[in-house]
Amino acid sequence: MTSNGMSKKSHKPTPKSEHGTTRSYVIGFVLSLIFTVIPYYLVTNKTIAGSALLATILGIAVLQMFIQIFFFLHLGRGPKPFYNVVFFFATAGIIVIVIGASLFIMNNLYHNMSPGEVVRKQAQDEGISQVGGAQTGACQGNKDNHIVVIKDGVASPAHTQANRCDTLTFLNQDKGKREMVFGPHPNYHSYGGEDMVVLDDGRPETITLNETGGFMFHDHLYPNLNGHLTVAP
Repeated sequence: MTSNGMSKKSHKPTPKSEHGTTRSYVIGFVLSLIFTVIPYYLVTNKTIAGSALLATILGIAVLQMFIQIFFFLHLGRGPKPFYNVVFFFATAGIIVIVIGASLFIMNNLYHNMSPGEVVRKQAQDEGISQVGGAQTGACQGNKDNHIVVIKDGVASPAHTQANRCDTLTFLNQDKGKREMVFGPHPNYHSYGGEDMVVLDDGRPETITLNETGGFMFHDHLYPNLNGHLTVAP
């Protein structure tokens, strides 16, 4: 009781609201739609491909996660917000590491353990042209060697005419790494069991031309660097 006979009222601070406003929900919904449409557009229109596409989709997924957290789950507004935030990001970090490692392992297995490509590449590396009377597609002995020189972002010659069982050597005279693949950008395919020919500066790499037909090759990192190859039977 106070001196004037009136009880003293205690005032407690009003806790921060754990719920959002209609405006915050609408903003979160609109942002979620935008970051859902963007990866769909990139994939369906083949704007980018390969590791760049994967990195972009993962980045957008992280943005989606933050949108869901702050606009809908209201992380940081409840009791002990700091501990909740730390615990959440520690859990999210573990999930990202596990998923990233899984994707890396699966991608590596896909490119290196596809049965048809493994058999063809092993047969070529070991010079096995027949197994049980059946042709493996590998060449027994090599013929002429053709050299494609990469300098100043240009492949020379632009077109190479060769015969089956010839060899093709890529020589990178530019600074930096080159990743030569076969097929038009952004889609590419393996050639003779070779999924990608990685070139360091000044170091040549040679493949055996064991598939006939016309082929385009390009640098996966810089698609404007490209050339053509014709392999006759």
